[in-house]
Amino acid sequence: MDAKQMRKNKWQTTIFLILIIMITYLSSFITKFNLIESIATIPAAFSWIFSNLLITEESLEKLPQILEKLGETIFMSIAATTLAGIVSLFLAIMGSKTTKVNQTFSVIARFIASFSRNIPVVAWSLILLISFGQNSVTGFLALFVATVGFLTRAFIESVDEANQSSVEALTATGATYFHMISKAVIPQSLPQMLSWILFMIETNIRSATLVGILTGTGIGYMFDLYYKNMNYNLVALITFTIIIAVIAIELVSNKIRRVIL
Repeated sequence: MDAKQMRKNKWQTTIFLILIIMITYLSSFITKFNLIESIATIPAAFSWIFSNLLITEESLEKLPQILEKLGETIFMSIAATTLAGIVSLFLAIMGSKTTKVNQTFSVIARFIASFSRNIPVVAWSLILLISFGQNSVTGFLALFVATVGFLTRAFIESVDEANQSSVEALTATGATYFHMISKAVIPQSLPQMLSWILFMIETNIRSATLVGILTGTGIGYMFDLYYKNMNYNLVALITFTIIIAVIAIELVSNKIRRVIL
């Protein structure tokens, strides 16, 4: 790299940093955010946490109910992700450049993925809440729709990255479209797809807590109920069980991903 190019890169980096600083300052000014005041409140925040979020013997009596709701949330997340994975597989096959049937189906599949992915799961919860009310179906559908968008995009990329030589070899031997998909594309893409499904199960378990607050289901509803009643001892216990469950599932998921990849 010559000196002229180095100077050019240096100026580009400097201009970029200046723009970031200006945007940050402008955002702070518009939102009236004060960094110094925010940092000054941190000791008080930690003091409140250690004074109020304590797990007591009385709160432990509610542990069986908390675990029941936590299990409901976990199984709902797994069910929503699994079903979304099946739907996303078909959409990915239609949307991928390698396996698309025609351009129309490809555009439709990509539009569905983009539309459902770009609306946050919280927004989907509020939209579906109007139609289905506060129940587990609403939470399930919110997770399902948001997951379909993400997994379809991820699956399309996995299919596009499949080795084209095996596809071309099967096509040359006169194999049908379904043989080409089942014998060449899916076997190559399946490990990556399973990895994405496991990742979304982890993500949806976290999201399901927030969805539960909005839809009145699962561990999220129990958290919201005791928080509004200012029963912070139970809030602490619920938070602790959620953290332990998420960490345990993440460890299991990472181990499975290492095996299949």
